[in-house]
Amino acid sequence: MTTFNLQLTSDEEQISVLQLTDSHLFAEESGTLLGVRTADSFTAVLESIINQDIHFDFVVVTGDISQDYSVSSYQRFAQYIATLQKPVFFVPGNHDDGPLMYRILGDFGVHTERSLVCGNWHFVFLNSEVYSVPHGWVERDQLAFLKKQCELYPHLNTVVLVHHLPQLVNSSWLDTQTMHNSDEFNSFISNFSNIKLVLSGHVHQEYDQFFNGVRYIATPSTSIQFEPFSHDFALDMQGPGWRYLRFDRSGGIDTQVFRLPSGRFIPDTGVGGY
Repeated sequence: MTTFNLQLTSDEEQISVLQLTDSHLFAEESGTLLGVRTADSFTAVLESIINQDIHFDFVVVTGDISQDYSVSSYQRFAQYIATLQKPVFFVPGNHDDGPLMYRILGDFGVHTERSLVCGNWHFVFLNSEVYSVPHGWVERDQLAFLKKQCELYPHLNTVVLVHHLPQLVNSSWLDTQTMHNSDEFNSFISNFSNIKLVLSGHVHQEYDQFFNGVRYIATPSTSIQFEPFSHDFALDMQGPGWRYLRFDRSGGIDTQVFRLPSGRFIPDTGVGGY
């Protein structure tokens, strides 16, 4: 698997990255997730990003691009995200078909490389998908790939991207759907001092904590949001969101979450799960 080397187009000291996650698109544009038309919420997020007119060097998408595993949902995603006019990289989520994504998304203009070097930062894309179940697991071959990448670029600050957040969010129902070998994963990455950040999706809410010197970040969904600290399944009324990150040469990370206004995409709170 080759590493993509992305040359910066500006003289800025920082790398700027846009993170999108959990779009849950369908084959049909009219598809809804808990009452929200996910194609509409995703395109509204993209429109807001374009209207912000902020600089970013590339886009990372941390899984659950699709809700129905369909080729058409991935075609729709590629068509929509092309409006950002920047390189796009991804990891599969539990609602995705990972093998299908790696086969077809390159033909649609989305990068399928699992390693990216930009400036003095290295981004490694891992697969935590366990097909057709909510929880995640990072297989040994994924860890071996990460080890090889860290050894190839020991002088670079490293970001690990994986769909399932390998931390608990203190939400009883959601914490049953975490990365089930998170202890192994977190212990493994602690062996590499150049790993600065694990960037995830899956939890449909903001998360930003340090653990054993590594920063763990998760980001709101471009579709529905989960209510933080809920015992049972519950939806949050905050609007769809996305994240902007800046990585400086010294290893520092600055980040900010943006959201669409509340009330524009209102989910059906009478549903007990999805």
